[in-house]
Amino acid sequence: MLVSCKNEHKQESVQNQVESSYKEQYRPQFHFSPEEKWMNDPNGLVYNDGFYHLFYQYYPDDIVWGPMHWGHAVSTDLVHWEHKPIALYPDQNGLIFSGSAVVDTKNTSGFGENGKIPLVAIFTYHSMDGERAGRKDFQTQGIAYSLDNGDTWTKYADNPVIGNEGIKDFRDPKVFWHEPSKSWILTLVAGDHAKFYTSKNLKDWEHLSDFGRTKGAHGGVWECPDLFPLKIKGSDEEKWVLIISINPGAPNGGSGTQYFVGDFDGKTFSTDQTEPKWLDYGTDNYAGVTYNNVPNGERIFIGWMSNWDYARDTPTKKWRSAMTLPRKLSLYEWDDDYFLANYPIETVDKLSNPPLLEQTEVPSGETFSVETNGLNQSEIWLTTASRKFKLLFKNASNEVLELHMDVENRKFEVDRTLSGKIDFQEDFGARKHIAPLIGAQKKAHELRIFMDWSSMELFIDQGLVSMTEQVFPTSPYDTLIIVNEDDEAPILISTVSPMKSVW
Repeated sequence: MLVSCKNEHKQESVQNQVESSYKEQYRPQFHFSPEEKWMNDPNGLVYNDGFYHLFYQYYPDDIVWGPMHWGHAVSTDLVHWEHKPIALYPDQNGLIFSGSAVVDTKNTSGFGENGKIPLVAIFTYHSMDGERAGRKDFQTQGIAYSLDNGDTWTKYADNPVIGNEGIKDFRDPKVFWHEPSKSWILTLVAGDHAKFYTSKNLKDWEHLSDFGRTKGAHGGVWECPDLFPLKIKGSDEEKWVLIISINPGAPNGGSGTQYFVGDFDGKTFSTDQTEPKWLDYGTDNYAGVTYNNVPNGERIFIGWMSNWDYARDTPTKKWRSAMTLPRKLSLYEWDDDYFLANYPIETVDKLSNPPLLEQTEVPSGETFSVETNGLNQSEIWLTTASRKFKLLFKNASNEVLELHMDVENRKFEVDRTLSGKIDFQEDFGARKHIAPLIGAQKKAHELRIFMDWSSMELFIDQGLVSMTEQVFPTSPYDTLIIVNEDDEAPILISTVSPMKSVW
């Protein structure tokens, strides 16, 4: 049986709600993207004096990767962004690769003046001359400071602060204050493992230990580490989480982000984990790190919404790449194991417009469809004990993005092989992407899906499973079809709601 619902709700045109520079085809409407040119990894995520800072890898002269700078934007709520001038430019030490930023409240660096608390950025220098010469020591670590909350920066005169003894991939420092040892802890990656350092002043660094040569996934180079403590949900027990991005070697191809749950004693990180665990099973959440100095102590994560397999080839013209929605990280214990969940922060909820559809049931064995011109910028929320169902997003060109829940086989599939433009790179639409279902034995599951003009973010059971995927339909998806293949349980559509533009 086919149950059909045509929604005639006429939204005010999205294109009348945004600035002219944000009307381009595929331009995300509630995700961060640069005004123009190339962007990749988020950098220097830090909160200070009322503003969340988003620095990012940026090439201001083209929409393909080039000499790296730090772009800059600020926000008071992590969803509405103000673009700022470029923060860090290449210099005689090299290009400005990824890194982090801290608020040096105690002025341990001595950079503070006249009572002004410095922001200190820690980043990787990449010497192109050294790389061309065939040397292995072309990546080092430098620092810079700001006394006006990130508007202007001064590089430390004695850079680099961590030299290189001959490690080819030696980069992406993430720093935090470790109160028990009254010191700064820095994590960076060295090819196939992570290294930990300590400092009292952000200038002089001592190597502490290494981790990972025999742990985790090793299908590619390790990148963008992040180390932090989290309490287990519903418990006072605290564990340490180490995030490591890897390229290639992700479970569905190309770039991906793995994590480890264990313990850190101020010097070494250890874990009993024997198999790789993945933060996101989609192919478009990479190089993500978390914010330092968040007021309520939450651990908030943002990732680069792309994949190195095809990042340079995606069919945009003025700009390239976007960031994921900001996500709160939570640690769960399940079946004597630990799992890191990631779920949109509550501020994202405020972007929802009045629903196009709500509280609608799809009975077992039936199919339901809704047509609406707001589907390409929407949130879909449903709960169900159905063990098998499909969600199809379609457009007038018969392009389709298909999501498939298969509880019996403990997996969720995303199929973008017919989703729109896929021929810009051979791997983009080559195969279905699969995520294992954590907690598949649960009686009911919650699915929350965010569709933007060129992306889909899926969260199952408060983010215990997530999948982030870029899609490039030639015209917006305007039909949602839900096929309930279970012979017992209905599917409850809580809401299908348009999302506001943040621009």
